[in-house]
Amino acid sequence: MHKFLPIAYFRNKFIPFAEANISIATHALHYGTGAFGGLRGIPNPQNPQQVLLFRLDRHSHRLSNSARFLQHDLPADKIQQIIIDFVKKNQPDKSFYIRPFIYTSDLGIAPRLHNIDKDFFVYGLELGDYLPPDGIVCRISSWHRQEDRSLPLRGKISGAYITSSLAKTEAVSSGFDEAILLNSQGKVCEASGMNIFIVRDGKLITPGFDQDILEGITRDSILTIAQDLGIPTIERPVDKTELLIADEVFLSGTAAKITPIKKIENYQLSPDRPITEKLKQTLVAITENREPKYQDWVYVVDC
Repeated sequence: MHKFLPIAYFRNKFIPFAEANISIATHALHYGTGAFGGLRGIPNPQNPQQVLLFRLDRHSHRLSNSARFLQHDLPADKIQQIIIDFVKKNQPDKSFYIRPFIYTSDLGIAPRLHNIDKDFFVYGLELGDYLPPDGIVCRISSWHRQEDRSLPLRGKISGAYITSSLAKTEAVSSGFDEAILLNSQGKVCEASGMNIFIVRDGKLITPGFDQDILEGITRDSILTIAQDLGIPTIERPVDKTELLIADEVFLSGTAAKITPIKKIENYQLSPDRPITEKLKQTLVAITENREPKYQDWVYVVDC
C-alpha cells in the first residue's frame, strides 16, 4: 500500500492529495497523451531540516523536452520551482519519489495534440527499494521495445508504457522479478523501466541512444562516475548472448537506483560484482551529498 505525500500540485495550486482528481473523460486517460518524470528525494542524513533532490535540473529539463512532444511549452525552470515548492509544502521525513506529469486535460474523444488544453500536476509517495537491492532474476521478454520512428522514445510518454506493463507482468507471472526487452533489431534494449549495463573484462558496456533506449538520467550519472573512477565505458549494441556470459549485469533507474541481476532465464551470473558495487556505493554517497565533486548534482531544499 503506497503512502502518498499529503499535498499535491494540481491546476496551478497546492491542494490536499485526496482532492486532486480528474474526470473519467480526460483526454490523456484515453489516448496516453501525457508525459511524466520521476525523481527521488531523501532527508539529508547530516541535517534533518533539509531534503536532498538528485539531479533536479536534469529531470526538469528532460520533462520540459517531453512536453514539447505534446506540443506544450513548459519551461524547465518553472518545473523545477514547482517541485521545490512541493517539497517545502510536504516536508517529507522518509525517502520518497516525486512524479510530475504533463497531460492533455480536455474532455474529448478525438486523438490529437492541437487545439487542446494541457495541464501539469505533481504528487509524491514514500519509496524505499523498488527492487530487491541484493539482486534480481530476469527473463527476456517476448515483447519488443518500440522504435523511435513510431514513438518519441526520448520522452517519457505515458502511452508508450503499455509495452513496459506487458513485459513486467509477463516476467512476474512466469516467476521472474523483471523483464529485459530487445529492440526491433533483436539487440538488448532496456528493462521495463530501467536502463541496462553489462561488465566484460573490466569494461562497462551499455546500449547507446541509437538502440531505442530512454535517455536515462541515472544512466548518464553512472557513465560519468565510471569514467571518473577510471573504468572504461563503451556505448554500443549488445547481443542477448552477451548477457549470459557477462561478468556483471545490472539495471539502473531513478526508482531502481543500481540493481544487480543474479540470474537471466536459467543462466546464473557471478555473485562477485566489484564494479557494480563500487558504482553503487559511489552513487549512494553522491545522493547523500557526501561527495564534494558531485555537489552540483544534489539540490538542497531547506524545509
